[in-house]
Formats: sequence, C-alpha cells, structure tokens
Amino acid sequence: MRVAVRFFAMYRERAGVSHTEVELPEGSSPAQLLVHLRSEFPSLPAEAPVLIAVNSEYVSDEAVLQDGDEVAFIPPVSGGER
Repeated sequence: MRVAVRFFAMYRERAGVSHTEVELPEGSSPAQLLVHLRSEFPSLPAEAPVLIAVNSEYVSDEAVLQDGDEVAFIPPVSGGER
C-alpha cells in the first residue's frame, strides 16, 4: 500500500522535505511507518514525542493504515516566555 506523509516543524526541518510518499506492507501502523521513515531520513529524532494524524484525525501509533492515507507527524509545540 502507498501512503502520503507530511512533516511539520522539527520533523520537516530534519527530513529536509515537507512531504513524501512511502510504500508499506498492508496493515502497517504509524509506528512502523515512523521506523521506516527514520531509516530513510536518519536525521529524524529517534525518540522525540510526536502527534500523529491520519486523514486529519489524531490517532495512536498502533492504528492500522490504509492505502491512500495521509499521515502527518506533528511534534508537540512548547510555549514561549510567560
């Protein structure tokens, strides 16, 4: 199956691209996709927390992806000075 991937903030900066497409085995999860992406883009953070959205809805990293899904990796944003 093929999924579209969108990177935001630090993930976009580290990957050097804002989006890509990836071929994965059927039934793959966002966690498995992230392992694949970290091998393709070694500068992605290895253990940094990240929010995952599939087709604009937040999901767990164990959700089952479908062919044609759009997966977004969004690092949590910390606030500025108070």
